[in-house]
Amino acid sequence: MALNAAVVAVGTELLGEDRLDTNSLRIATVLRSCGVPLVFKSVVGDDETRLTRALQQASEEADLVIVTGGLGPTQDDRTRNAAQRLTGGTLEQDQGVLDWIRAMYERRGAQMPATNARQAEVLAGSTVLQNDRGTAPGLRFEHNGATFFLLPGVPMEADGLLETALRPWLIARGLEPLAVETELRVACLPESLVEEKLASLYAAHGGDGVAILAKPGEVLIRLRGSDAQERSDMVKAVEAALGEAVFTVVEGAGQSESLEQVAVKALRDRHASLATAESCTGGLIGSRLTTVAGSSSVYAGGAVAYANQVKINILGVDAALIERYGAVSGPVAEAMAVGAAQRFATQWSISVTGVAGPGGGSEEKPVGTVWFGLAGPGVLRSRCLLFPGDRERVRWQASQYALDMLRREVLELDALEESPWMTVTRQQPPEPSEERLGGLSR
Repeated sequence: MALNAAVVAVGTELLGEDRLDTNSLRIATVLRSCGVPLVFKSVVGDDETRLTRALQQASEEADLVIVTGGLGPTQDDRTRNAAQRLTGGTLEQDQGVLDWIRAMYERRGAQMPATNARQAEVLAGSTVLQNDRGTAPGLRFEHNGATFFLLPGVPMEADGLLETALRPWLIARGLEPLAVETELRVACLPESLVEEKLASLYAAHGGDGVAILAKPGEVLIRLRGSDAQERSDMVKAVEAALGEAVFTVVEGAGQSESLEQVAVKALRDRHASLATAESCTGGLIGSRLTTVAGSSSVYAGGAVAYANQVKINILGVDAALIERYGAVSGPVAEAMAVGAAQRFATQWSISVTGVAGPGGGSEEKPVGTVWFGLAGPGVLRSRCLLFPGDRERVRWQASQYALDMLRREVLELDALEESPWMTVTRQQPPEPSEERLGGLSR
């Protein structure tokens, strides 16, 4: 049974600049895993008339309509009312739902506010979807040849019903992925360069077979082939074209690994430890590492050495290096890395120092200039890159490159080739020596 799906995200707050519609992304993931194409998506505010029109349009576009938001207890939660207007049905208070909501409050040692009784109003003839994570039950009903799922807008609650209500409903209909995909993630190469290197693959398989999605510091490649052999050949072609920049390959609905997961795994497999020393990234690298379950087995800690005096006092950077080369330089980046490894007694360390902007740049070191230092057993390296974008983008790309630099060195892979957003290395320190390595040896 083939289905097309539409998503309607409800909430005036989603039309502003400070709230993102993340529910639609998670819905799209569930749909894709079950082979249901998402063909229509809209965002509508808390206006009953507009919402009713949006639901009607969605039902004309797709066989399955998933609505998130507008099921709360307040007067501006209008999704139930819009569903009533759409279908011409009635809203009836469901005593079972009301008792369940009241019991949820009692378990928390509180009395149910009278306004929550609105959440027990259900569309006559609809199926109630129990929400174990909140007080807003979901609803499922049929209209205009389409099946509607009304889900809460709170992401945690929507996620729960996606797994307990929507996915089982799709599976019961025998739905399977339209085509098995292989997903590859590529670190620190620009989208334009990836496209250029994969031109022959595009020519052979077209846009339906090769999809390239970019975000700062990473490119996602999705491959679709008629069978496993064709996809395997496509993966080999990508890896031949992009080399060690490919850091994750996963087939089907599996979850691909992030760069920080790959780096942690590489260290853990080698029983190695890591420390970080961050200036312009302000702890972002350490934060990303500690999101990985089990990272405590490899990550000892880090220093956010933003001020020069902290670099000197905490990491032991020679003040003369800062005076001679500046805080944003190869020698200082290397000294920060060595200092972190010594301070935290680790085998490996990575450091970052740069000009994230919007101010602070110069002709020699423009905004976006970032130096990286890496110290390890018998290894001491530094690299300078020039990143485009605003402060947030520069900081994220710097954290991405630092993790990739670490991954490549620990796994003994090739260094990243020059690309359009790298500068020529300046102020390159001399080759590593035992003195400069600070006792870090193989």
